[in-house]
Amino acid sequence: MTTMDFAKARELMVEQQVRPWDVLDPRILDVIGALPRESFVAPAHRNLAYADLALPLAHGETMMKPVMEGRTLQSIDVQAGESVLEIGTGSGYLTACLSRLAREVISLERHADLVDGARARLVEQGIANASIIHADAFGWDNSRRFDAICVTGAVDTVPERFLEWLQPGGRLFAVRGRAPAMEALLMHAGSGDGVNAARVESLFETDLPYLAGAAPAPVFEF
Repeated sequence: MTTMDFAKARELMVEQQVRPWDVLDPRILDVIGALPRESFVAPAHRNLAYADLALPLAHGETMMKPVMEGRTLQSIDVQAGESVLEIGTGSGYLTACLSRLAREVISLERHADLVDGARARLVEQGIANASIIHADAFGWDNSRRFDAICVTGAVDTVPERFLEWLQPGGRLFAVRGRAPAMEALLMHAGSGDGVNAARVESLFETDLPYLAGAAPAPVFEF
């Protein structure tokens, strides 16, 4: 049985998938090029860790394609002194990437087993500036504000409570709308509070599974 060369696969992923999708920030390319993505996927999918695929996780959750992860990281543009809130930990891969760019990452995950798995992977990678909280974002009791918020599942509309967690001048990355033509966007908080105070920057079209609790209400046709 041939052993896969993960380092070579990682290099090819960066050069043949991520960079051609206009991810050109050297900090992002360095992080993705150094972090062992294969350590964040299920053993059964390790050989697909660097494929241009969204990979399945438990509970019907998915891990974004590498190009989407790269584009997300470049779009939110986290700086070294910033605090970041991630909504939807999943495997912990994007959490790990954000932690290499930020001062601190808080990540919310609603499934206890995914929390445990992601925490173990972060420890394995020697990452100490990321904390994973077992919580549903729609029920989380939080008084903190963050410089940046990264929402890893699609939303029909961006919940106002998410925007209330932004520092003045902070930004939130989300994918909004309905398949198959969803829109990735960056919302920039102004000096006021709430949705009306945010400036919306349209980034690119994409398609993601919905964040639990953020899907559109079913439409019944008679």
